Amino acid sequence: MIELFRSNDPIELSWAQSVLADEGILSHIFDYHASIIEGSIGALPRRLMVGGEEESRAKYVLDIARRDLDAHNAAKDTSDVLTPE
Repeated sequence: MIELFRSNDPIELSWAQSVLADEGILSHIFDYHASIIEGSIGALPRRLMVGGEEESRAKYVLDIARRDLDAHNAAKDTSDVLTPE
């Protein structure tokens, strides 16, 4: 298994797993139980892992999804700005 990234953010990990699952890429979160044992204070990052043969595709899929999410958030931020009438 290959590590894609580490994070202390369970929402980011869940989002990444969902994106990968939508593309048919099986992923696993390692160190989940270790982070619980340390008291769930978030000190130990969890690792998102995929099979070695899926590494390149998984990185590509996550890169595109992050760009789309950033573009969506940027567009939302500009639409939230009040314009004088």
